[in-house]
Amino acid sequence: MSFLEILADYGNWAILSLSALAFIAGFIDAVVGGGGLVQIPALLVFFPNTPVPTLFGTNKIAALSGTSIAAVQYSRRIIFDFKLLAIISLSAFVASYFGAKTVSLINSATLKPLVLFILIAIAIYTFFKKDLGSFKTRQLSHKRQLFFAAIIGLLVGFYDGFFGPGTGSFFVLAFVVILGFEFVEASAYSKVVNCITNISALIIFIRQGNFIIEIAVLMAVFNVLGSVLGSKMAIKRGNGFIRIFFLLIVNVMIAKYSIDVFSSYF
Repeated sequence: MSFLEILADYGNWAILSLSALAFIAGFIDAVVGGGGLVQIPALLVFFPNTPVPTLFGTNKIAALSGTSIAAVQYSRRIIFDFKLLAIISLSAFVASYFGAKTVSLINSATLKPLVLFILIAIAIYTFFKKDLGSFKTRQLSHKRQLFFAAIIGLLVGFYDGFFGPGTGSFFVLAFVVILGFEFVEASAYSKVVNCITNISALIIFIRQGNFIIEIAVLMAVFNVLGSVLGSKMAIKRGNGFIRIFFLLIVNVMIAKYSIDVFSSYF
């Protein structure tokens, strides 16, 4: 299907808006994670009558494309510990699966106040700790690093399966605070882990046919463009730049969860 045919089928305004928002999502996600906070609501707004799983599958194709490119960009700057990456990715993969299974057993809305509290604490901590992520702060033995990496993968992976939004940002914070990474290094690791954990979900969506291929490809192109720019700026401008974006995304998440929590009382 040509670009003109896509415009005719879905409408100029919807396509142009989705393209712009996919670019912004790719940029944000490449810097510090959280692109889904932009891209998923955009799809829900412009395709209100489309089944949610189809929109999620469409989003995954676009997001994975951008995240993969960002991971490649970061790999040119960061030397990865592949054993550490493997442990984080495997534990996150397993925990994400069980997190998704738990959704059917526990109403996720009941835990949103706890997540909101955690986000507010993160925002306050990051704001007042000005040097957070500016340099390596903790020298752990390799065994302890691997142990904590597994714990991070389990906790954040479970969150990814149970809730989802801002998973990359939680990975970044955990890598900075617990493993003592710089922000640039933490962003690089989070991109690779996100790629691996997202692939399994994407396989399911594709098998079930839950995606709109024309929209997914279009958004993927702009998501990749935003991702390239975001990763280049993050690497060039460094930890201070990423810290600002991290605070921005955390505050957006606080606003989102505040609306979710307090709207349930009215």
